[in-house]
Amino acid sequence: METRSNYALVGGVVIALTVALFVFVLYLAKFSGTDKRQFDIFFRQSISGIAIGSPVQFKGVPVGQIKEIALLPKTPDAVRVRIEVGTDVPILQGTTAAIEGVGFTGVSQIQLTGAMAGAPPITEIGPFGRPVIPPRAGALGQLLASAPELLNNVSALTASLNELLNPANRKSLGNILANTDRLTGSLADRGPEIAATIVETRATLKQATDAAAALTKLTGHADTILTTDAGPLVHDLRETAGHANATLQKLDGLVASAQPGVDTLTNQTLPETAQLIREARDATAQLGAIAAKLDEDPAGALLGGRKLPEYAAPGYVPPKKGKK
Repeated sequence: METRSNYALVGGVVIALTVALFVFVLYLAKFSGTDKRQFDIFFRQSISGIAIGSPVQFKGVPVGQIKEIALLPKTPDAVRVRIEVGTDVPILQGTTAAIEGVGFTGVSQIQLTGAMAGAPPITEIGPFGRPVIPPRAGALGQLLASAPELLNNVSALTASLNELLNPANRKSLGNILANTDRLTGSLADRGPEIAATIVETRATLKQATDAAAALTKLTGHADTILTTDAGPLVHDLRETAGHANATLQKLDGLVASAQPGVDTLTNQTLPETAQLIREARDATAQLGAIAAKLDEDPAGALLGGRKLPEYAAPGYVPPKKGKK
């Protein structure tokens, strides 16, 4: 009876310890899970190279791992990847996620970048109960995404080259190369002449440089002459112009004061003088007639034996006599 009681007691203790250990493990799991956060990322590209448990890095620092990868039946072009990171990781607005390869092993990881200081954290719940980090295309993803377009461009370029290098164009290109070869040969043959021409050109440029220097020196001398010698000359010219101006002013005053006398001489004295000269001419003509008479017949002229002829002054018109 005592043996059964001992077994029952031992079994109860074992069961209690097992339950306590299980509760303790759950508690530890719960406690350790309180410092983790989960986020969803929706990739619209191939995620080959990553798997559950693959590392998650934040700017190259390991911060968590991938917890779940799932397809989206309603959106077959996207894949949902759930990651788990520590609470101290700054998952802020502007943070993006990309798949990057690790060396040449073919293994990939998720890289988080783009968090800006002062930005609010990403807390908005997505369609699957977790906040969503927007994806970005990695270097390899961008290359794979652009590979079809690159191949199309290469094909188009190849077709254009084939069209460009048709037989006619190839013949024209051959002619161009032949002409270029002949031209380079001619230039090579005329190498000494070209060298001589270059030498003469250098000599001409040197002479032109010397002439320019001489002209510059002459210009400096001319500037010196104009500055030192032309100054006094300009001063003398200014003084001469001032004296000439004063003289002209005096001459204007003299002309103004002599104007009344000039007017009197022109309007009165000159007409009277002309009249006097005419009368003197008439008197001279009469005296000449008398002298001629005395020379011809002095006695008759003195005694009045013969009537003296009448002499008229030049330009004198005798009055007409009336009929009786």
